[in-house]
Amino acid sequence: MADLQEELNTTAEAGALDPPLAPPDPEPGPEPQPDPEPIRCADPAERARALLAAHPVADGYSGLPWALRQLAWHDFDTGDSVLESDVPRLRGGRVGAQFWSVHVPEGHAADGADRTIGATLDQIDLVKQVVAAHPEALRMAHNASEAADARNCGRIATLIGPARGTALGDSLGTLRMLHSLGLSVVTLSGTSWAGTAGLTPFGEEVVREMNRLGVLADLSGAAEVTARRVLAVSKAPVVFMRSGARALNGHPANLTDEMLAAVGDAKGLCLVPLTAERTGPSVRDVADHLDHVRRVAGPECVGISGTYDTYEAHPHGLPDPSSYPRLIAELIERDWPEAELALLTWGNVQRALRGADFTARAARQRRPASTATRDRLDG
Repeated sequence: MADLQEELNTTAEAGALDPPLAPPDPEPGPEPQPDPEPIRCADPAERARALLAAHPVADGYSGLPWALRQLAWHDFDTGDSVLESDVPRLRGGRVGAQFWSVHVPEGHAADGADRTIGATLDQIDLVKQVVAAHPEALRMAHNASEAADARNCGRIATLIGPARGTALGDSLGTLRMLHSLGLSVVTLSGTSWAGTAGLTPFGEEVVREMNRLGVLADLSGAAEVTARRVLAVSKAPVVFMRSGARALNGHPANLTDEMLAAVGDAKGLCLVPLTAERTGPSVRDVADHLDHVRRVAGPECVGISGTYDTYEAHPHGLPDPSSYPRLIAELIERDWPEAELALLTWGNVQRALRGADFTARAARQRRPASTATRDRLDG
């Protein structure tokens, strides 16, 4: 414990792994509840709807902020054919929580860090405006407890992120400011400190500061050497927000079996995207990816990213969020146990959010905000 109490300089050991975190005193939890009654109906579609009523979808990726930014007007309450998502379709698909990406598209990100930061802030502002304009349907959430509260109140929990790592402008202060505005996930790939050569000393400090804040690290698109180093450095669960199984589809953002096994060992989370390019053109193809990730990484390490409103083509039969029951029915026909379906739809994302929050509370007891800079650590 003495070494933990003495470690106050957050930049002195950049490049070395942090020692294990000393957990805070546990909070009293709720009284244990009996296992829920199994869903008793024969039709897979009916069973899917019943399961989603109890365990709604925590959707790992929505492109709505950028899509809405391109529209002069939209009707999010009653349905808008220009969008793939709106309140009726989210309700129809039993979505209980959704990560709203504030990614800046590649072409705009190439315009420079200042433009990327500005566009990211614009999207965060837009998310808050949309949520405030639809209080009967949406509620902002920053952690697992707030997401559960929103669901229990009949609202769809809206979490901000992921943002591009380039939106940090190589500044930990910017990371903290974005977090104070509600950012919950940052995609590390595409930066100078988390590139194809691996994670630099400054990149490791970024991961540590994200752990201290409770911001999840998204490794979709990251080089394997970088992903493995982040898995080693991070004390919080890491997520792959849009990655399938490369054994089934060779898309570069998909994960090899070796990487999936590493994600399982680290209790990370792989969110399989519903895009034809990454997972295939049919519901069965998506289910094959979910089966594969579940088998290799484990049932507690797989989730779903709708990737709607991103202008990517979706598998036939999964055109918008209202089609989630069809995907769950396919998995029911494949004999997925109810407990594992509940993890897939809701439980695994909640676990990752709780893990990030727990790690942050522990880390803040032992280290202040980092003052590291890329110039000082990476030269």
